[in-house]
Amino acid sequence: MHVRPWQAVAAVAAIGTIATLAEIPRGDWFTMAALSLCCGVAALSLMGAAALLGGRLKPLESVFGGLDRVYVVHKWLAVAALVLASVHFTFKAELSDWELASILALPPPATRLVRQLSFLALMLIVMLALNRKIPYSRWRLWHKLSGPLFVIVILHWLSIESPIQLTSPAGLWLTTFSVLGVAAAAYKLFLYPFFSSHALYRVTATTPGAAGLHLQLEPVRGEINYVPGQFGFLAVKEEGLREPHPFTIAVGGEGGRVHFIIRNLGDYTAKLVREIRPGMHAEIYAPFGRFQRPGNAAQEAWIAGGVGISPFIAWLTDESQAQFDNATLFYFYTPGREFPEASVLEEMARRRNASFMAVPGGPSDPDFQQRFGELVQRVGADALMVSFCGPPGLLKAIRSLMSEYNVPKSNLRFEYFEFR
Repeated sequence: MHVRPWQAVAAVAAIGTIATLAEIPRGDWFTMAALSLCCGVAALSLMGAAALLGGRLKPLESVFGGLDRVYVVHKWLAVAALVLASVHFTFKAELSDWELASILALPPPATRLVRQLSFLALMLIVMLALNRKIPYSRWRLWHKLSGPLFVIVILHWLSIESPIQLTSPAGLWLTTFSVLGVAAAAYKLFLYPFFSSHALYRVTATTPGAAGLHLQLEPVRGEINYVPGQFGFLAVKEEGLREPHPFTIAVGGEGGRVHFIIRNLGDYTAKLVREIRPGMHAEIYAPFGRFQRPGNAAQEAWIAGGVGISPFIAWLTDESQAQFDNATLFYFYTPGREFPEASVLEEMARRRNASFMAVPGGPSDPDFQQRFGELVQRVGADALMVSFCGPPGLLKAIRSLMSEYNVPKSNLRFEYFEFR
C-alpha cells in the first residue's frame, strides 16, 4: 500500500490547518482571515513537501511506490500550493483582536516586497513544472531555481506579522518543512552528483533504427546494480547532451554492460540519436522504479506502447527467470515507427516461450480485444495480471478494457510514462 497524490496533499494541508487553528480564538475559525491564514500555512507546507520529494531520495521512492509516482505527487503538491496561496494572498490573514508579531523583523517596504515576490516565485515554480512546451534543457535549468525561490516564500512567512510563533505547533510544522525542503533542494542542486548511486560508462555500440537507437555501454568506473524493469538517468558527457534523461535499462550483460532502447520523441532524444557515437562517456544514475513482474501469476498480459517496450525487453532477456509460458506480450506501435521491429520482438518472445501479438491498429483493434478476452476466459478475471508501460491514452483504454472484462483494478501494474 503506497501513499497516493491526493492523500499526500490532504494530509499535509489538514495537519497544517489543524495546527494553525490552535493559534487563533475558536470564535474566529470560520472567518475569511482564518481561511487565509490556514491556506498560507498549508501552501508553505506543501511547497516544502514538494521540495523534499524533488531531492530524489531513495526512502521516499518506497513510500510512494516508485520514482514515477514521486514525480506525480511532487507535481500535485505544487499545484495545490499555488491554489491555496492564491486564496491566502486574496484575503487578509489577520483580525484586530489577534496578537500579531513577526519572527524576523524587516522594514515595512521590504516585508511588502517579499510578500509579492513569494507569490510570484510560487507561480513561476508551478508554471515551470506544468508547461510541457518549454524545451527540456531550458526547463531543467529554470527548475533549478525552485530551491532559491522557495527561500523567498520562507522569508515571507518569517517577516510577516501573524499569530503564529516559531515555537508553536504551527511554527514547528512550518519550520520542519522549511528546513527539509531547503535541505533537499540544496542536496539535489549541489551534492546529488557526489552521493547518489551512479557509475561512469563508455558507449561501445550505437545501432540506429527507423525511429530510434539501440545504445550499448560498458562500465569504466563503478557499476550499477538493477532489477530488470528499472530505469536510470543517462547523462552523456558531451556538449548539449549532459542533461540527465530517464530511460529504462532494456538489457543487462556480462561485465556490467547495459543497453538502452531510445526513441526519437523530442528535441533532446533527437539530438542524442543524431550525435552520440561509440567512445563517448556517460554517467548513469540508477536504479530507479518498481516495475517488476508479479509473482505467481496464473496468466500475465504484458502491454507495451512504443518505447514502453523497454522494460518487457529487460524481462525477456533476464536469464535468472524461467520460461514465460504464462505471458503474452502485446506490442502497440505506429506502422513505420516501430523500434525494435515487431519481428525482432516476436523472436525474443519465442525463445522464452512467451506469446506475442503485434498491434498496429490501437486498443480498439478487434483482434487484440478478442485475444485479451481469451486470456480472461482461460484463467478467470481475478487471475489475469496486467503489466503496462506506454502513453497515458493507451493506459486509459486498457483500464476501460479491464473494466469491461471485470479484471480487478488491483491486477494492473504500470509506470507513469512521462515525468513532466
